[in-house]
Amino acid sequence: MLAIDAPGGAASDPGSMVDVEIPTPVPHGHDLLVAVDAVSVNPVDVKNRGRAKKGDAPRVLGFDAVGRVVAVGEDARRFGVGDRVFYAGQIDRAGSDAQFQLVNENIVGAAPESLTDAEAAAVPLTAITAWEALFDRLRLGADSEGTLLVIGAAGGVGSLIIQFARALTRLTVIAVASRPESEEWVTRMGADHVVGRDFADAVREIAPGGVDYVFTSFTPGNIDAIAAVIRPRGEVVSIDETGGSIDALKGKSVTWHWELMFTRPIHEPDDDYQHELLTRVAGLLDAGEVSTTLTTTLSPLDAATLREAHALVETSRTIGKVVVTGPWGAE
Repeated sequence: MLAIDAPGGAASDPGSMVDVEIPTPVPHGHDLLVAVDAVSVNPVDVKNRGRAKKGDAPRVLGFDAVGRVVAVGEDARRFGVGDRVFYAGQIDRAGSDAQFQLVNENIVGAAPESLTDAEAAAVPLTAITAWEALFDRLRLGADSEGTLLVIGAAGGVGSLIIQFARALTRLTVIAVASRPESEEWVTRMGADHVVGRDFADAVREIAPGGVDYVFTSFTPGNIDAIAAVIRPRGEVVSIDETGGSIDALKGKSVTWHWELMFTRPIHEPDDDYQHELLTRVAGLLDAGEVSTTLTTTLSPLDAATLREAHALVETSRTIGKVVVTGPWGAE
């Protein structure tokens, strides 16, 4: 049994995701066949839903997953049958909302031993995105100083941006949070300062010379405010479409970076960077240096529960991560 994207509208529409039976896939090459125990739902899952058309072959959604390896391809060497793993998957392959999924071992890590399946499933996609944003795009490191503004700080990626900056750099972190509960959350994640949705004046008081770096997951409508608070020759990394022009940043010669964690799996499938990254993140989690961002757990794993999870995420008001765990509803 698995949850399939079907022609339909809102997540509340029973036809938007349905349960069907399809053959269990067979691993080849560097693939692992994973029995999925828990998945999380990300904004990209919501954006990806509803693209199926009548008559299309079954289309499995989902990215983040935790599960157990049940078979391996002939070239797979990193993991064996019985290993517990976690990963974020690929945008160009069948997804994780299935009892069994094929995934390239180069983008898989051993699941953190100290975390439950739900706690671990909340992490991979957002951890990879946050890590690549800070350490690949912005090229930050252990000695990096300055000020980082995090827009969308209470979300899954923003929560890990804050934690990684706190644990692995010397940056001062300013988090944008619009509600009391999100303010409390980002403070718990480690933000040094918290400002509201209309953040420009508050940020200028904290950093009169301008912030050095900006991470944004909510870009439309914030370009002018970013331009107002960033220092000359500052840097922005975004995971969100701009919704318009970024010309307001030209006057300060600001560098704009895009971050998409699916770039490596699609264009560099032999690269083991994300395997190594998830291995490092699992170590940080087991050492207590960063924590899971799980806030909501739903069960069982079936299309109805996944529709409920999608409905929560598409409100854009969730804090942390929503995870759906087994058992599988049709078992």
